[in-house]
Amino acid sequence: MNKEKGKRILKALPAHILVGLWSVFTIVVIGWIVLASFSTTKEIFTDKLLHSGFHIENYIKALFANDALLNLVNSVIYTVPSCILIILFSAPAAYALQRYVFRGNRFLQKLMVIGMGIPSVMIIMPLISVVNAIGMTNSRLTLIILYTATSIPFTTYFLMSYYNNISVTYEEAAAIDGCGPIRTFWSIIFPLIQPAIVTVTIFNFIGKWNEYFMALVFANDKKLKSIGVGLYSTIQSMVTTGDYAGMFASVVIVFMPTLLIYIFMADKIVSGVSQGGLKG
Repeated sequence: MNKEKGKRILKALPAHILVGLWSVFTIVVIGWIVLASFSTTKEIFTDKLLHSGFHIENYIKALFANDALLNLVNSVIYTVPSCILIILFSAPAAYALQRYVFRGNRFLQKLMVIGMGIPSVMIIMPLISVVNAIGMTNSRLTLIILYTATSIPFTTYFLMSYYNNISVTYEEAAAIDGCGPIRTFWSIIFPLIQPAIVTVTIFNFIGKWNEYFMALVFANDKKLKSIGVGLYSTIQSMVTTGDYAGMFASVVIVFMPTLLIYIFMADKIVSGVSQGGLKG
C-alpha cells in the first residue's frame, strides 16, 4: 500500500512542481503590478517601488481623469444583464434538449457544439451589417444582446450534463402533485442545478468582463467604452502622458473584480465543474 502511495506521489510530483512554480510566478507578477500602482512613475523605472509611500492619487486619477469609473460602470451594465439573460435562455433550452426526445433534438445539440467553435471574428462583418441596418450602432443594448447570443451555446451544453444527473423521479412526483412542465422546471429542477448555474455564470461573467473585440466594434463611443477598451486607450495614451503609475492603477481596477471572484468562489467553480462529470 505504501509503495503504491509513493508511486502516486512521485508520478504527480512534476505536475505539482509546475503548478507551484506557476503560482509563485503569478503571485510575483500580480504583487509587482499592485505595488507599482501605488508608486510614482519615477519609482517604477528606478525599481524603488513605494519609496515615497503609497500614492492613492494614482487610483483617483485612473477612476476620474482616465474615465475608468465610467468604463467600470459600462462593463457592469454589459456583463450583469448578459449573465442573467444567458441563464434565462440556456437553462430551459438545456433541460428540453436533455429531457425530451423530439425531432431535431440531435441536430440542435450539434448546432450548439458548432456554435461554440465559431470565433467572433468570423461573424463580425455580418453582425456589423445587421446592426447598422437596424440603427443600433453604439448602443448598450446591442452589446448585451450579442454577449447573450454568443454565450448561449456553451452555457446550454454545459448545463445539459447536470440535468442528466437529476433523477426523473422529481418530475414524476411533481406530475402526481399536478405540476405542469414549466412549473416543474422553475420550481423543482432549476433550484437543483444551482451549483452549475453559479459555475457557468462565473465563467460567463469573467469572459464578458474581459471581452475586448466586440466591445471595441459595437461600443466605441467614449461614453460607452467597456473597462477593457478603456484600459487599451489608457495604455495607448502612455506615448504622450507617460503616466505609467496611473496605467498600473487602471490595470488593477480591471483585473481586481475577476481576481476576487476566483479567490472567493474557487471552491464553487471546482465543485461545479467536477459534479457535471458525474453520472447520477
